[in-house]
Amino acid sequence: MKTEKAVDALGDNHIGTSATNPMRADAFDKSDEEKIALIQKNVQHIMETLGLDLTDDSLQGTPKRVAKMFVNEIFAGLNPDNKPKASVFKNPYKYGEMLVEKNITVYSTCEHHLLPIIGRAHIAYISSGTVVGLSKMNRIVTHYAKRPQVQERMTMQIVQELQRALGTEDVACVIDAKHLCVNSRGINDIESSTVTSEFGGKFKENTVRREFLDYIKLDTKF
Repeated sequence: MKTEKAVDALGDNHIGTSATNPMRADAFDKSDEEKIALIQKNVQHIMETLGLDLTDDSLQGTPKRVAKMFVNEIFAGLNPDNKPKASVFKNPYKYGEMLVEKNITVYSTCEHHLLPIIGRAHIAYISSGTVVGLSKMNRIVTHYAKRPQVQERMTMQIVQELQRALGTEDVACVIDAKHLCVNSRGINDIESSTVTSEFGGKFKENTVRREFLDYIKLDTKF
């Protein structure tokens, strides 16, 4: 076990300790309903400890709302049962150039302070014979975003999932996001954002990487 000082330093520096989300072996022994009931009690305890009056009409439902939100929404990506099926299809028209899906909305949660990460993901791949439905790319991003995260890890997970689905290493992802643990607390820097990238296969080549990054910069707003 790390000392309290070491733990504080780790959180402030936003360092990820694993390429996979740290999960206990018994993570899914409890049902979602059981988890909601337990989290509800803990949220109630936190609010009461802060001195809030939970008999007030505005607050009395908050513990359950938060518990349901944690399990069913913002941390739903922890449950492998919620993983989207990345349906792939043959590429009969032999499209062999880069396919880019840009400006995918990212809503995630920093695992150090449980505050929002909000940004955009840009994904590209070069088909090796199969293609994936466009909406599935968005769903993959959402799945890995809906968990306590470190942005570097999330970027890697998105690329690795698409590589598995498509059967190719030629996948890339760039994420540009604001971290409210930086923007709204601590240093209180509301202007800064964090950019992470993961390049696989041909995207490690300078010319291919440059082409992808140029596509990201295109003004495609309608």
